[in-house]
Amino acid sequence: MLTLLRVGCLHAPEPLDATDLLIADGRIAALGRDMEVPAGWPVRVVEARDLTAVPAFIDQHVHVTGGGGEGGCGTRCPEITAHEIASMGIGTVVGVLGTDSISRSPADLLAKVRGLKAEGIAAYMYTGAYRVPPPTLTGDVQRDLAWIPEVIGLGELAISDHRSSQPRQDEIERLVSEVRVGAMLAGKRGICHFHLGDGKRGLEPLHRLLAETEIPADQVIPTHVNRHRQLLEEAADYALRFEACVDVTAFEDPGEEGLSGFDAVSRLLRRGVPVERITMSSDCNGSLPEFDAQGAYIGMRVARNTALIADWQRLVSEDVLPLEQALELISGNVARVLGLHGRKGRLAVGYDADITLLDGDLQPQQTFIHGRCIFSAT
Repeated sequence: MLTLLRVGCLHAPEPLDATDLLIADGRIAALGRDMEVPAGWPVRVVEARDLTAVPAFIDQHVHVTGGGGEGGCGTRCPEITAHEIASMGIGTVVGVLGTDSISRSPADLLAKVRGLKAEGIAAYMYTGAYRVPPPTLTGDVQRDLAWIPEVIGLGELAISDHRSSQPRQDEIERLVSEVRVGAMLAGKRGICHFHLGDGKRGLEPLHRLLAETEIPADQVIPTHVNRHRQLLEEAADYALRFEACVDVTAFEDPGEEGLSGFDAVSRLLRRGVPVERITMSSDCNGSLPEFDAQGAYIGMRVARNTALIADWQRLVSEDVLPLEQALELISGNVARVLGLHGRKGRLAVGYDADITLLDGDLQPQQTFIHGRCIFSAT
């Protein structure tokens, strides 16, 4: 079955002189205007003339099995559903384990990722979790990357956080090197996704990693860099010095010390960080724990992915970025970071038919993944 999608306008992310997309076998087969399919061909026509087609969003940091657990088993966060993902215009997610890799394992994460794939979501995962040595599927990071198709890197490895394993510099360097070689064997990018806490060391371990080793900057992605203002300033310096990418988290409630995704992106841009060096992610279904000055747990909330879309919409509506550049923050840039840029993050012939249809307020109304409509608001 072919699908002919007719829309009002199309951003690939740059605006195109096309309003029709022909989808075949889960990929974009053609782009144009007033396209016709020969009589007798099996085609489904979707009329969406009042909507704008953009690349489906990519969220590189999702606790698909739920995060949490810092306050005991009663504080484990719930799993996310395919509907919750697609309803925000998100077509691709990368699953992570966080603090709790005891009651939740890489095997649980892989099962959930494959379940989401069965429901139509393009889903991947990081092997490992906060701790060092990292938990794995096969007993070895390189084997996980080489033999498990869904594994695209290591994460979220915690640094500068009282919940981390307090890894030594040589341990960090050895892990990143292991990921690099495993990814080479598998033909993957093999990124190392680093969780940044609010500890005083900040980004220092990653500065040393890139300054003192041969590891390329595009393999190392620090996230939660807007946890507090000083950390964001460090992130700007890091991005500029190493021409590296940094990932901003769309916190629902950043608190007194933190910055929203909107504020963080705005500040990074004002510091001169190029837009192509910035990505945004949700951290959804992870925990938002609160600790007292001694590090004792005092409460938590569950993160959602609604803040990601709201912060992104605000960047456009308040003219911080034009639509085509704002789209890169949650589509094209992320695809490049993850090594998926040959098939995701653009609307182009041969790319996966991962398409989000937006209304005039930039609210997702329909989400197509591999050419299949996974979500429709009507």
